[in-house]
Amino acid sequence: MSDTYTPPDVWTWETESGGKFASTNRPIAGATHDKELPVGKHPFQLYSLATPNGVKVTVMFEELLAAGHHAEYDAWRIDIGEGDQFGSGFVEINPNSKIPALMDRSGDTPLRVFESGSILMHLAEKFDAFLPQSGPERTETLNWLFWQMGSAPYLGGGFGHFYAYAPEKWQYPIDRFAMETKRQLDVLDRQLAERPYIAGNAYSIADMAIWPWYGQLVLGRLYDAATFLDVTSYTHVMAWAEKIDARAAVQRGRMVNRSFGEPHMQLHERHDASDFDTRTQDKIAPSS
Repeated sequence: MSDTYTPPDVWTWETESGGKFASTNRPIAGATHDKELPVGKHPFQLYSLATPNGVKVTVMFEELLAAGHHAEYDAWRIDIGEGDQFGSGFVEINPNSKIPALMDRSGDTPLRVFESGSILMHLAEKFDAFLPQSGPERTETLNWLFWQMGSAPYLGGGFGHFYAYAPEKWQYPIDRFAMETKRQLDVLDRQLAERPYIAGNAYSIADMAIWPWYGQLVLGRLYDAATFLDVTSYTHVMAWAEKIDARAAVQRGRMVNRSFGEPHMQLHERHDASDFDTRTQDKIAPSS
């Protein structure tokens, strides 16, 4: 950066910050327009998009179903590029206007659940699955769930933003966040050198939380940065990422609410298990 920026005494929002997602950013909360959310036939209504945070929850639902739990759900796509997250119905579920957001209608009173980590915990406790009920194993699983929630903003909002989405390439922030991303990959690599899954011997919500970010990063699906970050040097993370990627429920979860990439991998909405065979974008009319 050739010019030194001097912050004003009081910051004011005068122009959009630029970059790919500039239109989704603003310094205030709340709804910008009235828009009710659709409601399907299942107990769980998910409003999301296939970003890493969204994939966490769709993978969880598909894993629950694969394990035989009665966890049928409707998944509605929230187009953050069009500002769907600022509609009044969505803001009622998540006042922070971020995906994913869930309405659990399985009880007497509908319950809103927002923040991906909270949704994972809620579903794990509801179905007694992928999270130990008590003891050291539960604590260790939650350690890593909250590690992801605290660490991923450095990967997504930090490294990903400045490396892939900022309107200009600036060395200082790219160096700063690349260093932190590589440190986090080293944390995971050392952990996975000693155990098959993030929190121990069992596949858990910790894996479901971490894989969409760090697993997909090393598999070359985030920011086109695998070579830049020398991800193949993290051999234990690579092996774990490939193992999770091979799970059928994970492959289905990646497809839900996805609107980019290969058409056969895009299932914009999911309302039934058969949708994976009949409603992907390569199988429906272009006008649908």
